Amino acid sequence: MEMLMLILQVIVLLGAIFVGIRLGGIGIGYAGGLGVVILGLCLGMKPGAIPWDVILIIMSVIAAISAMQLAGGLDYLVQIAERILRSNPKYINYLAPTVTYFLTILAGTGHTAFSMIPVIVEVAKEQNIKPSAPLSIAVVASQIAITASPVSAAVVYMTGALEPLGWSYPLLLAIWIPTTFIGCMLTAFVVTMFSNLDLSSDPVYQDRLAKGLVKPAVGAQNMQFKEGAKLSVGIFLIGVLAVVLYATAISKIGGKPVFIENVVVPRDAAIMSFMLGVATFITILCKIEVGKIAESSVFKSGMIACVCVLGVAWLGNTFVDGYKTQIGELSSDLVKQIPALLAVAYFFAATLLYSQAATAKAITPVVITALGISVANPGDSYMIVASFAAVSALFVLPTYPTLLGAVQMDDTGSTRIGHYIFNHAFLIPGVLAIAFSVILGFVAVAFV
Repeated sequence: MEMLMLILQVIVLLGAIFVGIRLGGIGIGYAGGLGVVILGLCLGMKPGAIPWDVILIIMSVIAAISAMQLAGGLDYLVQIAERILRSNPKYINYLAPTVTYFLTILAGTGHTAFSMIPVIVEVAKEQNIKPSAPLSIAVVASQIAITASPVSAAVVYMTGALEPLGWSYPLLLAIWIPTTFIGCMLTAFVVTMFSNLDLSSDPVYQDRLAKGLVKPAVGAQNMQFKEGAKLSVGIFLIGVLAVVLYATAISKIGGKPVFIENVVVPRDAAIMSFMLGVATFITILCKIEVGKIAESSVFKSGMIACVCVLGVAWLGNTFVDGYKTQIGELSSDLVKQIPALLAVAYFFAATLLYSQAATAKAITPVVITALGISVANPGDSYMIVASFAAVSALFVLPTYPTLLGAVQMDDTGSTRIGHYIFNHAFLIPGVLAIAFSVILGFVAVAFV
C-alpha cells in the first residue's frame, strides 16, 4: 500500500510539472499549485513550506531593477555591454557569457539576459558565427551567476545556512564567484574549440535566409538615454554595495562577528529593505512615474518568476517533506561514499523545482541533517559549498524564459529545440559549466 501511494505521489509530482511545461510561462506555477492540492486532498500529504523569503527577495530586487529600467538605466547598461561585445566581436563566445554573468551578479536575477540576447544575435551574424554558440553559453552563465550574486535569494539562503558552520559571507563569495566564472569560461573554450561555428554552413539558416526570414545585421545602435539613466545605475550600484558591506559586517568569522555583534536586521530582511530603498531613491531622484513600473518588461518577467517559484517550489517542498527521512538516509549513504553526488542531487532537484533558491532550500536542510553536520561537527559542510553551483540546472527542460527567449530571438534558426525535448542547444554547455564549477569548487574548498 505504501509503495502504491508513493507511485501515485510521484505521478502527481511529475504530472504537474509536465502540465506546467506544456502550459509554459506562468502556467508552471499554476500547475505546481494544482499538484499541491491533489497531493494534499487526495493523497494525504501535508503541504510543505512556502518559500516566502525567496519570493520576497526576488520581488524586492525586481522592484528595484524595474525602477532602474523605467529611468533608462537598464538601456544604459545594455549600451555599455554592446560596446564590450563589439570591441572584440571575434571573441563573442567569451564576451557574451561574461556580460550576462556580471549583469546577473549585479542584479541578482538572470532575467537581465533578455536585454542582451538581440545584441548577441546581431554581433554573431556579423561575424558569420552561429548565434547558438554564444547564446547558449550566455544563458547558462546568467543562470549559474545566481549562485555567486551577493543579492540573489539563493546566495542569501545558503550563506545563512552555512555561516553557523564556519563559512563566512565574504569567504563564500570569494569561492563561488571565481569558480563559477572560470567554469563558464572553460565551457566557452570547449564550445569554441569543438563546435562548428560556421553560420553559413547551417542548412536551417540557409533555408530561412532563402525564405527572407533572417533580418540583416543593423550594426551598433546609438541610443538616446533618459536624463536619469546614469543616476539610476549609480543608485542601484550603491544599493548593491551597501548590501555586500552590511552582509559582510554581520557575518561571523571563527564564530565572532566581523563588525556588528547584536544583529537587529538579518541578511534577507536587509536585502529586501535596501532594494526597496533603492527603488524609492530612483523614483524620487530620477522622477519616474510609479504607475508605469508594473508595465516594464523586467517587472512582468520577475512577477511571473515569483508565481513559478511559489507553485513549483511549494510542490517540491511538499513531496520532499513527505519523504525527508528516506531522502536523508539515501543521501547520507551515497554522499559519504562519493561527495560529488550531492551536486547530482542538486542538479536533478533544480530541474524539477525551477529555482536555484528553492532547490537549495529544499535539499540543503535534508543533507545537513542526514550527514550529521552541525556547529560542533561542521566537517562535511565543504560538500555543500563546493556543490552549490549545481542548483543552476534550470536549462535541462527547455522551458526557462531566457532559454525560450534566445530560441525565439535567434532569427537564423541555429538556436533550436530538437524533437526529443532534451536535445537542445543549452544542454551540453549547461552540463559542462556546472561540472567545471563544481570541480573547481571542490578544489577551492580544499585550500580553505
